[in-house]
Amino acid sequence: MTHDHYMTQGLTTDEAAERLQKDGYNELPARGKRTAAHILLEVAREPMFALLIAAGTIYLLLGSTNDALMLLGFVFVSMGITIYQEHKTERVLETLRDLSSPRALVIRQGEQMRIPGREVVKGDLLVLEEGDRIAADGVLMEAHDLLIDESLLTGESVAVSKQVMNPASQPSGEERGTDSPYRIFSGSMIVQGGGLAQVTAVGGATEIGKIGRALQSLETERSPLQVEIALLVKRFAYLGVAVSLMVFLLYGWTRHDWLNGLLAGITLAMSVLPEEFTVILTVFMALGAWRISKKQVLTRHTPVIEALGSATVLCVDKTGTLTQNRMSVKTLAAQGARFEVDHVKPESLADPARLLLKYATLASETNPFDPMEKAIHAAAARFGQTATLHGHGGAIVHEYPLTSELMAMTHVWRFATIPEYVVATKGAPESVIRLCRLGEDDAKAILQETQQLATQGMRVLGVAMARHDGDDWPTSPMEFSFEWLGLVGLADPVRAEVPQAVAECHDAGIRVVMITGDYAATAQAIAKEAGLPHARVVTGPELDEMDDRQLETLVADVHVFARVRPEQKLRLVKAFKSRRDIVAMTGDGVNDAPALKAAHIGISMGQRGTDVAREASSLVLLEDNFASIVHAIRLGRRIYENLRKAMTYIVAVHLPIAGMTLLPLLFGTPLALAPVHIVFLEMIINPACAVVFENEATDSQVMKRPPRSPHERLFGMRVVFLAVLQGLGLLTAVAAVFFSGMRHGLGDSEVRALAFTCLVVGNLILIVVNRSAARSMFATLRIPNAAQWWIIAGTGVTLTAVLLIPALQRIFHFAPVHLNDFAVPALASAMTLVWFEALKQVFNHRGQ
Repeated sequence: MTHDHYMTQGLTTDEAAERLQKDGYNELPARGKRTAAHILLEVAREPMFALLIAAGTIYLLLGSTNDALMLLGFVFVSMGITIYQEHKTERVLETLRDLSSPRALVIRQGEQMRIPGREVVKGDLLVLEEGDRIAADGVLMEAHDLLIDESLLTGESVAVSKQVMNPASQPSGEERGTDSPYRIFSGSMIVQGGGLAQVTAVGGATEIGKIGRALQSLETERSPLQVEIALLVKRFAYLGVAVSLMVFLLYGWTRHDWLNGLLAGITLAMSVLPEEFTVILTVFMALGAWRISKKQVLTRHTPVIEALGSATVLCVDKTGTLTQNRMSVKTLAAQGARFEVDHVKPESLADPARLLLKYATLASETNPFDPMEKAIHAAAARFGQTATLHGHGGAIVHEYPLTSELMAMTHVWRFATIPEYVVATKGAPESVIRLCRLGEDDAKAILQETQQLATQGMRVLGVAMARHDGDDWPTSPMEFSFEWLGLVGLADPVRAEVPQAVAECHDAGIRVVMITGDYAATAQAIAKEAGLPHARVVTGPELDEMDDRQLETLVADVHVFARVRPEQKLRLVKAFKSRRDIVAMTGDGVNDAPALKAAHIGISMGQRGTDVAREASSLVLLEDNFASIVHAIRLGRRIYENLRKAMTYIVAVHLPIAGMTLLPLLFGTPLALAPVHIVFLEMIINPACAVVFENEATDSQVMKRPPRSPHERLFGMRVVFLAVLQGLGLLTAVAAVFFSGMRHGLGDSEVRALAFTCLVVGNLILIVVNRSAARSMFATLRIPNAAQWWIIAGTGVTLTAVLLIPALQRIFHFAPVHLNDFAVPALASAMTLVWFEALKQVFNHRGQ
């Protein structure tokens, strides 16, 4: 393969696959992953399993070998279920970590393609763009005003300039250090410019790979929800220890049986300990992030899922988010005439329009990634301008990037057939007018025409040309003598789903605010089409004239901001936050990073966003689509509501379990529950929380409610009160069955079987009732949830087996029960259903 061919084609897919197989993935030495063995050790250290093993040991000391073996068997089954859930969660988190790794733009088989950074191989051609994090070590082949931040390696905060290696001097071993001017290094950030590099080292062979594993540690941040649940678990643990100790002493003192007293204390500790809380939180957040990724939104930090349901303001860019990001040149305005591109045959385009299109193309990148520049290249190709440019052997020799002071991009070209350098610029019409030093009347006419095109929803660019002698480049494009050529109008239609998504946000109490660098009239036209309030548009220059207090008042009513510079986004975010809004902000550029970091929910663009923006954000749109953000908010609300349902259920179901462990002791009757019964119930509780509630479909009213207050606790007094009343209702029913059976002279084992049946059936009813806060149980049963039916069916079959099979009866300390005796637990279960439904009606009425 020749050098020139390689520079344009890069590696083939087969070559890349072969090198990936040989050298492995481009990633640092992996930090210790949580293998099945690690998870097993973690699970074995859980208090619940220590209590189960202790109970099994006591049964052995008491001579109850069958009880001990059954209990220890349950230990392994329960451990297996927990390990499976943990392993599934770990796989989901690993998948999400892979998705969130830096991407790389490479040239393979002549095509530019975005691939995961871990799939970059030695020999790849790496396209370098401003704002990207470099995926591998390499040597520069092309460089355009390239500045790179290598502080991650060197500690120096000042960006360093890079240049192309002289072909005559090949790199030696001594030149591989980080001070090399023509080498790039994995982990560095491109601050300015761009270029092309050949990858020379990947993975552990890179400079950053040699440093060690210090950079592998992931930041772990405790969210408010994690703090709240940790506090809740701690309180339950303290309560459980205190009451269990009391039961141990009470049993031993009153019945003079300290070993069985210890067993009773362990049983109560098992019934009170809500070990499900932390597991459920992890499962919900991990699977929630996975569900959100299915909507093409990557969650980089799972705590942001909590904030999604509280978002009150959604600040979005126009291009690619509200619009399709499929730009096309619609209008060329040159020398007082307009040319509608769609209606002009290629051979009929007038010379002034051809010249305008030619220089718009010269002012664009030769291999464009930006949709606007792609559209300009496509129009140039249609009208035969691209072939003309390449035919003259043109090459960019110098360029001036777009800046916040001068919103125009300038390229200096050398052509073999032209003695002078050709200079082309394109950008905001007012900036190009400045470059051309036009008079007031000409400028006014151009801006008036710009306004007319913008009101049709077009993105409008000004284009100018100049010539230059000599190789001494001016420090600024302002020093060239530009000649005005005309305006290019580009259309980018609004996505079909945007108006509905905006309306959904409005119903959900979320304000959608469009912030764009585009012309005010363009922004207003797009806002109207998207369904946003658009009567008033505030521009960047107007923002500069306001102080913070004025801006805070302004943002309460304005929904469209135009001609906004990236650094002004940070002011807007702060203004919304000062009004106590919960702000979600989208961004894609290097300068957007501060605003993304400042927002409660930073959302970066996956397709056109820079790695700087991605790393400053909490969410990444894998498809730059506004509707995806609304999907994420809807799922965030769903996850939080389902988590609350699961927590309510956990507290409610633990009350009757703990109560039926304690009440027989207080009233001097035989114990109603043993550790084996509680383990059986845990087999229902854990999957119910992790599967049934997590799988619960989104409530149809979830986007009809206002955003949740960020200060609202998951387990506020209203939720606690509901859970306690539910639990007390079920406890009353089970206790009634147990003590009435005792009063009517039934045997201990028969009464225990009837009370346990009532508790299990009541538990299943509690699951279904808590699936929906608004619907009745019978209406809820009609809503699809396959996991619910598996648990109900599995529990029913197992309970039937325990009640009918003699061997299992003995293990559970049950006696055969007459069929008509089950009328009592059936009636009690029916009463719990009535109680649960009555509570739902009362709480719904008070919540309105």
